[in-house]
Amino acid sequence: MQRSDIATGRAAMSVNFTYAKIKLLTPTVFLVLGVGGVLSSQFPLAASSGTAAPNKPVSDILTLKEDSGSVKAVAISPDGNTIASASTDNTIKLWNLNTGQKLRTLVGHTNWVNSIAFSPDGNTLASGSIDKTVKLWNLSTGEEIRTLKGHSLSVQSVAFSPDGNTLASGSWDQTIKLWDLTTGEVIRTLEGECDIINSLAFSPDGNTLASSNHFEKNIKVWNVSTGTVTRTLKGHTDIVNSVAISPDGKTLASGSWDGTIKLWNLSTGRENSTLKGDTNRVWSVAFSPDGKSLVSGGWDGTVRLWNVSQKQEIHSFTGHTNKIWAVAFNPNGKTIVSAGKDSTIKVWPVEQ
Repeated sequence: MQRSDIATGRAAMSVNFTYAKIKLLTPTVFLVLGVGGVLSSQFPLAASSGTAAPNKPVSDILTLKEDSGSVKAVAISPDGNTIASASTDNTIKLWNLNTGQKLRTLVGHTNWVNSIAFSPDGNTLASGSIDKTVKLWNLSTGEEIRTLKGHSLSVQSVAFSPDGNTLASGSWDQTIKLWDLTTGEVIRTLEGECDIINSLAFSPDGNTLASSNHFEKNIKVWNVSTGTVTRTLKGHTDIVNSVAISPDGKTLASGSWDGTIKLWNLSTGRENSTLKGDTNRVWSVAFSPDGKSLVSGGWDGTVRLWNVSQKQEIHSFTGHTNKIWAVAFNPNGKTIVSAGKDSTIKVWPVEQ
């Protein structure tokens, strides 16, 4: 894609979700849940070779099916009970993660919704759209709280600061805006060293913001207080589409169109390792709550679970029939959610 090809609007598609029956788990995969509900051991590994044991079939435990269109983004509430999905029908839908029941549809955007994020307290949802706006939603009532206007092109990513007071939005207009959520005003616009922004992630302390650059194929690390770039992470050979920061703030993961995931030391900017396994573009990455695992999804239609310390794939989940646009790790560590172009949202077990 060239810069001149960037479009600001696309035709909306009508999407109708139906809930599919819960499938039975295949009983041949053994997982151990550690103290306090934190995943301590995922899938069995080969004892001597250091490589992952062969995958054993695991069925998705819940499938939400679209009649048409795609799910562009998914997010899971802090309590682990609600899925939010962003769609090409210009709406956001809220689902009960345990039953599959549709709880509410949020209507207000006038074009595709690209990104969604729950506030840390779970009371507010933020959404970014091709319509160039960011919207804030009251999840108790489903009402729109406020529309944040200022971007001149599609908003690709939104992220809450850990304290919930600031929202970052990244756009095709090559800027990142930091918004004061009390006033709805822009605190600071990060630009100059920005390319098209595909993804944003805050560090756990809120002092650092990572952004993935489209054409430059790199990651910028920003000081939130000063608005300056502290590091540029280079190593990918194609567009970087997704970034995530580990819960301890030490590691940054990046997923790229070059088919790889890279793990970076956030303090030094050095590349720790490259995870290879995807056979096409990696579109989305997310850390587990304990930071020991990483989930990825991409254009080969496979969800992959990685052991971060051992730097290897420990399981893959197959069931999607087309490209995966988004993955999310449940804050309770027990499930993974994936969604994509095949018009489905799937919930996968990480423990049973």
